Amino acid sequence: MSEKKIPYKIYLEESEMPKQWYNVRADMKNKPEPLLNPGTLKPMSFEELQGVFCDELVRQELNDTDAYIDIPEEIRNFYKMYRPAPLVRAYCLEKKLGTPAKIYYKFEGNNTSGSHKLNSAIAQAYYAKEQGLKGVTTETGAGQWGTALSMACSYFDLDCRVYMVKVSYEQKPFRREVMRTYGAKVTPSPSDTTNVGRKILEEFPGTGGSLGCAISEAVEAATGMEGYRYVLGSVLSQVLLHQSIIGEETKAAFKKYDIKPDIIIGCAGGGSNLGGLISPFVGEKLRGEADYRIIAVEPASCPSLTRGKYVYDFCDTGKVCPLAKMYTLGSGFMPAPNHAGGLRYHGMSSVVSRLYHDGLLEAVAVEQTSVFEAAEQFARVEGILPAPESSHAIKVAIDEALKCKETGEEKTIVFGLTGTGYFDMVAYEKFHNGEMSDYVPSDEDLAKGFAGIPSFPGNEVF
Repeated sequence: MSEKKIPYKIYLEESEMPKQWYNVRADMKNKPEPLLNPGTLKPMSFEELQGVFCDELVRQELNDTDAYIDIPEEIRNFYKMYRPAPLVRAYCLEKKLGTPAKIYYKFEGNNTSGSHKLNSAIAQAYYAKEQGLKGVTTETGAGQWGTALSMACSYFDLDCRVYMVKVSYEQKPFRREVMRTYGAKVTPSPSDTTNVGRKILEEFPGTGGSLGCAISEAVEAATGMEGYRYVLGSVLSQVLLHQSIIGEETKAAFKKYDIKPDIIIGCAGGGSNLGGLISPFVGEKLRGEADYRIIAVEPASCPSLTRGKYVYDFCDTGKVCPLAKMYTLGSGFMPAPNHAGGLRYHGMSSVVSRLYHDGLLEAVAVEQTSVFEAAEQFARVEGILPAPESSHAIKVAIDEALKCKETGEEKTIVFGLTGTGYFDMVAYEKFHNGEMSDYVPSDEDLAKGFAGIPSFPGNEVF
């Protein structure tokens, strides 16, 4: 098909929006290892997990056999408020770079939460409402997940309690106020409102917190209140399942114009947007139908894939959650208060970790000043101010496009533009004022986190 016929934005009709989520675990020969009970070291049962999570979400978490799961009509109707999301041809960026590469991005920021997080938030709120619960608790880093969940909960008249990583709470007051506008109660974490929060404050006085801390507090709060459950914005397999709508739409949009991407790039913190974007394409790789180069991009300050250990570890700092087999820096790892808040997590999704371990994707770590340089370059020519998290993917997409400029290859590159950066102006201000620094943990820094990884037969850290 002639290149001239490819529009700036490829839209699907509402009728073309996926009616099912894709579960990549069904096609994985090596399944992600099960969550373990830290007390017994046995796989977590449905009954054990349902004390923390909604029943249907537990079923989805444990389901590694069904390739497709129907999206309930009420969720699909909510999706129509902001989906299908456009697949954009970055013609202006291509021209600016002078590259023969063809660059596309899947834009997920076209909703008030400003990110892809709403795709799973509305699903989790729906299942909580279906179960007759009063409310849910959660954590949030950059605030995108907390914002999305507060929107979803207000839609279903559910109480929403958010534990926001303290450094983000202080850096992003407007994100906090959006959550409160939608009725959420927002608490900076670690706080003195929970036992685990008080313990963390005692051990790390003055800490800016981490996603691991906030998860611990949210889980404690949920299990201590009747009619509440905990919901998580990333990492879990159920979340990657809901986010697969990103990849399904991307694949359908490419199919309209007979386009096959060569390189697929996503930023990686806990793994939700990356897993959602790549799942249908990884499925093709697993089934031997196609091949793609897939790149996960993480911050050099929190390098779980590139420098972490592939072992069972706690998902939270307070060690109240199950053990997950993942690439991890240790649940006690305290990342630097950099400006990619949504990527500031010590571990990586079990699904993404398994795919990476099996060589189905590669990973790179980038430093934050170079990330903001890429963000600014993108904003100036493509007209969207990107979130710091998304800008990690932009940075590597630009790098790959410039390699094509050197070689003359006309590769097709697609990356996930997971959200907008309009609530991240403190970060942009520090970048423009020359106050942003690049922190890369030393091997000694990482060793402290690794020391806290649970040791049991078969889980030794080398």
